[in-house]
Amino acid sequence: MASSVIRKVSLRSLAAHKLRLVLTVFSVVLGTSFVAAAMIFTATVQGSFNNIFDNVARGVAVQVSASDPQSPGVPVDLVDQLRDERGNLGIDRLQVNYSGPLSVADAEGAAVQTGGAPSEGSGYIPSDQAVVTDDMKIVQGRAPEAPGEVIINTSAAEKAGLTVGSTTRVALGAGTTPPMEVTVVGLYDLPTATGGYVNVVFTQEQAKELFSDGEYVRFVDMSAAPGVSDTQLRDRIDALINQIDGEGPDAKPAFKVRTGDQVREDQKAEVATFLNAFRYILLAFAAIGLLVGTFIIYNTFSMIVAQRNRELALLRAIGASRKNVSRSVLLEALLVGILGGAVGLGLGVGIAALMQSLTASSGLPQGGLDVGWQAIVAAIFVGVVVTLLSAWIPAQRAARIPPVEAMRMSAAEPGAGSLKGRTITGAVFGAVGVLALIGGIFVSGVGALLLIALAAVLIIVAVVLGAPALSQPVVGGIGRVLQVPFGTVGKLARTNAIRNPRRSAATAFALTIGLVLVVIIGSLGASLKGEIDSSIDESITADFVVSSNSGGPMSATVGDVVGKEVPDAQTTVAFDVVMAKLDGLDVPLSTAVGGPVSDVMEIDMITGQEQVPGDGMAISQQVAATRGWGVGDEVTFTSTTGVQVPVTVSGVYQNNAALGEWLIGNEAFDKLTPTPSSRMTFVVLVKGKPGVSQDALREQLVQAVKPFLVAQVQDKQEFKNSFTSLIDQMLATLYALLGLALVIAVLGIINTLALSVVERRQEIGMLRAIGMSRAQVRRTIYLESTYIAIFGALLGVIVGLAIGLPLVHAMRHWGLETLVVPWSLIVITLVGSAVVGVIAAVWPAVSAARTKPLEAITE
Repeated sequence: MASSVIRKVSLRSLAAHKLRLVLTVFSVVLGTSFVAAAMIFTATVQGSFNNIFDNVARGVAVQVSASDPQSPGVPVDLVDQLRDERGNLGIDRLQVNYSGPLSVADAEGAAVQTGGAPSEGSGYIPSDQAVVTDDMKIVQGRAPEAPGEVIINTSAAEKAGLTVGSTTRVALGAGTTPPMEVTVVGLYDLPTATGGYVNVVFTQEQAKELFSDGEYVRFVDMSAAPGVSDTQLRDRIDALINQIDGEGPDAKPAFKVRTGDQVREDQKAEVATFLNAFRYILLAFAAIGLLVGTFIIYNTFSMIVAQRNRELALLRAIGASRKNVSRSVLLEALLVGILGGAVGLGLGVGIAALMQSLTASSGLPQGGLDVGWQAIVAAIFVGVVVTLLSAWIPAQRAARIPPVEAMRMSAAEPGAGSLKGRTITGAVFGAVGVLALIGGIFVSGVGALLLIALAAVLIIVAVVLGAPALSQPVVGGIGRVLQVPFGTVGKLARTNAIRNPRRSAATAFALTIGLVLVVIIGSLGASLKGEIDSSIDESITADFVVSSNSGGPMSATVGDVVGKEVPDAQTTVAFDVVMAKLDGLDVPLSTAVGGPVSDVMEIDMITGQEQVPGDGMAISQQVAATRGWGVGDEVTFTSTTGVQVPVTVSGVYQNNAALGEWLIGNEAFDKLTPTPSSRMTFVVLVKGKPGVSQDALREQLVQAVKPFLVAQVQDKQEFKNSFTSLIDQMLATLYALLGLALVIAVLGIINTLALSVVERRQEIGMLRAIGMSRAQVRRTIYLESTYIAIFGALLGVIVGLAIGLPLVHAMRHWGLETLVVPWSLIVITLVGSAVVGVIAAVWPAVSAARTKPLEAITE
């Protein structure tokens, strides 16, 4: 038969079944739209950052900065030498960057939250004297001219409720040093300012006092003299620094000497790494949605082929070959894929715009949507490929329909009789998957994760293959329990649900795969929260914890103030933190300042002494086992300024998440701290005197830290909640992303039921003719949908627990000792699946109830 005839048949088939077309296209749209949205959103953010970084270090020929991020910066002596050699090197202008982190109070006196964007202070240099031409434009007021005068970027001022003439407080460092009062004399715009970015600009002289200790500066920018290229200047400065430091060609450089172009490219690369990871996460969830959509599309085309048996057989009878029939079905799939991909692209643009709007306050830069050719091609390609793959098996099934089928009134899909082979294959996959899971339980480290990942794939394949065989007994069992209150209607719904096990299993699996991931993530989240609860309960015996509400370290001044100004505190212990190097790696070291640690924290010593001597160090059991250290061993740490400090292991304690892995003596800590002003405190633990009420002690602590901007006072439960709330936010984000797969799963149930109603139109008409009411018809569809949804949820919960709990067990290698089964999530999932079943059945049920008996019977 001519291909043109087949094309006409395919197009007319689509046109004649508009509802079926819409439902199938929508399955493709949901999956492809998220792929398009992920690519468009990340490309937009990447483009916005690139535009910003094109303005970073503009006008800078060469920048000198420290190679190590933990280093205090560039020595002032080196800056002086560069300034002295300006003529010989070919430097035109030299600009020292005096800047550093700070917090600024809003109009209410609370610290402005940046959503993760930088909050810093810097010095003002007039444009005619500056090396950097960053297009800073004062839009209101004037430049700072005296100490205490500042200008602030307009977006930050708007967020803080500050205007020209406002007075506010700023605190240097982590925002908890005693704040200083400043007056806003101007507002400025800056192209490099992202959504949450805060920059308070002082006079250059005051910035030098605030952000430099007189020994180091953050970095140095230089412009090139006429006739000297950027690379020439870079090479000359690099040679001078190597000559001064005496570095050999194989030595790791202490400083980075880069051209302005290199600075911009490095910053772009850093952001690109983050955005690529973010893009892959979004695409992973899009892939999950596409996987679910694949089953829906497969189910849809399987039902379409079953409903068109007579039509396709007639085509065979009048001369169409098997290839013609197969091509007819695949052509329909191709058209559905193209249409679904195109609509998905449009919806993806809308989703990307929504994502951009929702992240506007998070610090991400804003710009026009970047709908590149990659997103367009990806949406169409994915839509077409997924649809064609999903329709391949139904197309081959359609090609095998013999012409004699045209003589029959109807035909049905293959039932349970052909399930033996796939069920045996599924059982084999499942058995191997279980063995891999068992192996993952008894192996540790990365090997355990690899075995569990392999097991997850094998078990999911086993479920795909074995679900049809399971659906009859399980769905039948669910139906027998739930049908009791509904009598004959419930029994009829159960019969319909198990009539076609392939269809029921494919419909349920769309829900299963989403819930598998929900339960796995829920198990990890519940176990993490349980670990936090148990570690804090078992470790901290203090009444209150003083910490930064930004989650970072605080100035050591906080601990000093709390220790002196809280009369009802029996013991105050501040845990200070510093970064040092060991074997070339950065390690965080802490020390306890104040009273005995045992008064505020439970420490189980394995060997050695609990009180750490000034030049000693106590380590966790894990560190001792990993590095083979014991009491009496000497370890040498290197400070960020290169000072080597030997310490002696004085004790080994049981792993303690609250205490960490290293606790060194005060003397050794002081040697590792670059300057006294850079000493930082992570938390302050406070134990009240006997008989003092908790409310009274809290009030004293609140008053003591009130002058600080971001210091907060929490009891143990509040302190735990501050960590578990972050996990809850992370879980909420992941669940929201998984919501795509669940929406597609619900659509799949609607799709299957709607097509099933069309398929059973004569049957429904007959039931109506013999006395079944419209309400009973609706109830039958509701129950059928509910049985299938609960079956999918049960599979999802069982498989999710089978994978999730061993995964949590494998995380013991990384310190997760607590295993928690998320029972509340499981109950919500099962109850929610029943609700989903009812909701998904509303439209098909109403459609079925409207069936006119006589018309349906005579069709």
